[in-house]
Amino acid sequence: MSSRRLPVYLVLDVSGSMEGDPIEAVRMGVKALLDDLQSNPQALETVWLSVITFGSSARQLVPLTEIGSFTEPKLTIEGSTNLADGLKLLKTRIEAEVRKNTASQKGDWKPLIFLMTDGAPDPGWEPAADEIKKLKPGNLIACAVGPAADDKVLKRITEIVIRLQDCSPGTLGAFMKWMTDSVTRTSVGVATKGDAAIDLPALPADKGIVIVP
Repeated sequence: MSSRRLPVYLVLDVSGSMEGDPIEAVRMGVKALLDDLQSNPQALETVWLSVITFGSSARQLVPLTEIGSFTEPKLTIEGSTNLADGLKLLKTRIEAEVRKNTASQKGDWKPLIFLMTDGAPDPGWEPAADEIKKLKPGNLIACAVGPAADDKVLKRITEIVIRLQDCSPGTLGAFMKWMTDSVTRTSVGVATKGDAAIDLPALPADKGIVIVP
């Protein structure tokens, strides 16, 4: 096992608007992500995964766990969209779980973070968003799912914002596959190039998935 890990955090909106097909598509996507990573020798060497959800409150369903021992969590729909708590919990867990550089050894690779939301956040999200953007705890990719998600909110968190035109299983499935490819590609990249900038694969634009300028 490599001493340097690639921490990957999935920060998922489980508010009421995700009920039905959207949350089922995310569940299927997480399962596919696990299947792909657990069958990839390079990923098994480097990837550690955590799942954080936010609805009425934020929860870390799975702490940072090596991919070979990771078990798919149960995603449960709940209430509103408390993005602020989700971002605060993400910051807390990265501080606690990601190994930092010391005099005797290098720490983990920079975390890869995927945040997905399909609606407007509860009031009071701005300070948490500003703090995350200022701290830059990792390579954070935010995904606005469907017409109700606000690009401006996510741009306040990170420069890398991706828009899905709808919440259909086909579109969400295509995005989750892209996310899997991104993790796999990054795990290979850090093993061969070290701390070079992440090299993300092309987006499936034919599925209505585009980067927000």
